[in-house]
Amino acid sequence: MRKIRKNVIVTILILTLGASTALLAYLHFFAADDRRLSGEWTGELHMTEQAAVTALGWLQDMEAVKVTLEDVESCMQELTVQIDLTLEQTARGEGTFQCNVLPESYDACRQAAYEGFAEAFRGLLAERLRMAGYAEGTDGETVEALVIETFGMSTVSYLMTCGPDLLPSLEELQAGYDGSGVYEAAEGILTRQFDADGSDAAKTECYIRKGSSLILSEEAGSVTQAGFSDHYPVLYILNQPQSQ
Repeated sequence: MRKIRKNVIVTILILTLGASTALLAYLHFFAADDRRLSGEWTGELHMTEQAAVTALGWLQDMEAVKVTLEDVESCMQELTVQIDLTLEQTARGEGTFQCNVLPESYDACRQAAYEGFAEAFRGLLAERLRMAGYAEGTDGETVEALVIETFGMSTVSYLMTCGPDLLPSLEELQAGYDGSGVYEAAEGILTRQFDADGSDAAKTECYIRKGSSLILSEEAGSVTQAGFSDHYPVLYILNQPQSQ
């Protein structure tokens, strides 16, 4: 009888220990992950592909000169617009958020995009000059001087004035990403409800918290405040400046 009682006690202890271990594992890998979303994050919208495709369409109108997307992308590397996102937990799996596109980051990205555009444009102009038998040099400085002489402004200024819009406007990006409201996080899904004039605008994203990074991937059918989602990058990484 004592042996049977001892075996029952041991079995109960083992089961209790197993259940406790499973609960701790869940709290560590799942429940704690929701809590760890809270904090100040810095993210990037990648704009290189959109800018390069737009520039390519414009450059291809130049007769007798061949240019590829790879050529243009090589002049426009790592074009990003910074986003600040603050998540503050108020209850398990719930909290408030504030998201902002940084205007100064947008301005720097736009300037870099047109500088890359100008580099590709000067390269094509140099090629056309060589094909036409121009004998006074086709280096970058010479071509830039010809542009200034012809248009009365630098290549970058000319393209900003007369060329295509390489990026969405700042107002468009702000309409799609700026805002505040409440969020819910559960089972790898982050839903943000925007407080925008009483509307029901919401954004639903899959999330993965890995180390000091948070990866958000927008789900199909998610609607932003402006009512669009397909025109902009839906995968971006937010790096937390300080560990939580």
